[in-house]
Amino acid sequence: MATATDVGIDPVMGFALVGALGVGSQWLAWRLRMPAIVVMLAAGLLVGPVLGVLNPSRDFGALMQPMVAIAVAIILFEGGMTLNFHSLKDAAVGVRRLVLIGAPLGWLSSAAALHYIAGLGWEASAVFGGIMIVTGPTVIAPLLRQARLKRRPGKLLQWEAIVNDPVGALAAVLAFEVVIVLQTATGPGDAVADIALGIAVASGMGVAAGWALAKSFRMAWVPEYMKVPVLFVVLLTVFALSDAVLHESGLLAVTLMGVFIANADLPSYTEMRRFKEHATVLLVSGVFILLAANMSREVLLSLDWTTLAFVIAVILLARPVTVLVSLAFSDVPWAERLLVAFTGPRGVVLVAVAGLFGERLTELGIADGAQVAPLAFALVAASVVLHGFTLSPLAKLLGLNATDRPGVIIVGGSQWATALADALGKMDLPVVVADPNHAHLRGAREAGVETFFGDILAEVAEDRLDLVRYEKIIAATDNDAYNTLVATDLAPEFGRENVFQLRRVRDKSTRHALPASLGGRAIGANETYFEVNARMAGGCEFRITKLSAEFTLENWRETHPEAVAIADIGPAGQLRFLGPDDAPRDGDGIRLLAMMGKRPERQQA
Repeated sequence: MATATDVGIDPVMGFALVGALGVGSQWLAWRLRMPAIVVMLAAGLLVGPVLGVLNPSRDFGALMQPMVAIAVAIILFEGGMTLNFHSLKDAAVGVRRLVLIGAPLGWLSSAAALHYIAGLGWEASAVFGGIMIVTGPTVIAPLLRQARLKRRPGKLLQWEAIVNDPVGALAAVLAFEVVIVLQTATGPGDAVADIALGIAVASGMGVAAGWALAKSFRMAWVPEYMKVPVLFVVLLTVFALSDAVLHESGLLAVTLMGVFIANADLPSYTEMRRFKEHATVLLVSGVFILLAANMSREVLLSLDWTTLAFVIAVILLARPVTVLVSLAFSDVPWAERLLVAFTGPRGVVLVAVAGLFGERLTELGIADGAQVAPLAFALVAASVVLHGFTLSPLAKLLGLNATDRPGVIIVGGSQWATALADALGKMDLPVVVADPNHAHLRGAREAGVETFFGDILAEVAEDRLDLVRYEKIIAATDNDAYNTLVATDLAPEFGRENVFQLRRVRDKSTRHALPASLGGRAIGANETYFEVNARMAGGCEFRITKLSAEFTLENWRETHPEAVAIADIGPAGQLRFLGPDDAPRDGDGIRLLAMMGKRPERQQA
């Protein structure tokens, strides 16, 4: 009699399980402040080879391979859409060297490690080595935010990951095309012709589709509500048609399509960016769960000391040599070279693409293809766990930490904003006051507060300000509409829980009330720009009070009944801004930041 494990689970239940595990792993990783890929790896292995609940090849059958292929195509399209040449022009020399020299050198060194240490043949080594160029932007971003690096080393790691993400995929595609043509063509002439035809068709279709989409979107030939669906359908069509000409050339086509759209300067790019971000979260988690669960116990048990030696060689030899050679004779300081050299976590794209190519290599009769996915999992798991625990201590050792505490951006250079920034600065918190009006920043400059002259929403702000240093933002200009725009636009990046805004003057009127999806959280007593600055003009000031066992929160309230608590700071520097309904934390070592002075009567709007 067949057991439940032998029969498998219903495909619908399988889809639900993959979705729940993938998104649930992402959420759990966010709550635990650890790399999501580690949690997804554990979840996939648990329900797959460990418990045998999910076997994608068994439960999904023939749908397994096309599902993974389409998901990888969308992931690579997202990678192409991150490659904006305008931003790359202003990048440091080190970024160009890591891309132009580091990518091919990393390909060669990784292929050599695969061949000579892991024991793979040159066909599998060439394909997998190309994929290993990718250092994982989805993994680098949270690591950088946690480590709080200085601007240049952070940019080196960030841009290397963004640029090399599609570059690594392209290298793998080209290497695989060489392998597949050499396996099927009758001679060198046919091989060259087939490769040239596949690359030409894929490149032409990708660029043509990107141009057509950009043209149709710019000329309003597609209504706004249909832009994302049209983009998705064109993406799938280009991938399928190009893949029909030459296997896997569809990945090249969709990557180039994404690159073209990223540089088309489309007004609707925000909507498309949201689509690709949401799709990537779902697909990355789903693909990772599928590939982890699809591994067999036999393959996992086959990983031996050669796997460990391969991982060590890549992390401690291939990566450092690649980076140090690429940055040789450059103006990048040695401390930054060493940090970048020993920081190269691999991410979800590596596993997803490696799993796909591993299966395709096996289908071609290359036995080593079965080892690609297990080696990818081993490398990703080891590198993410290692760098997740070592990046911040290594940066501190090399003196490359921007700050140990997350900072605050205050938009608006009023008297209230300047006083708040000065108080936060006295608590050793990074703070900057930004305003598009240079005259509004005079008070902040005189107080010694760091300032940014310009629009916080402009592209130059992202280039000039090291946003990794900042965790919270307060919109506090005299323009309520602009405050709402800033809070709404930056909420997805900073997190809605970290975006604050002074109360709008007319927010109590039903004619002017806004939905909850617009604007930021209330801060302090939820007063308007004019009310808080009137209080400052009337003699109010910000004061910092340290609580203790002898002077508790209740004692503070009795001593300062008119005080308005703005924030509390924990002993380890955890900053928490307070709203009108939030109670300050009480305890030894807690510091309260409050406005002291009589509060004027609030006028009706």
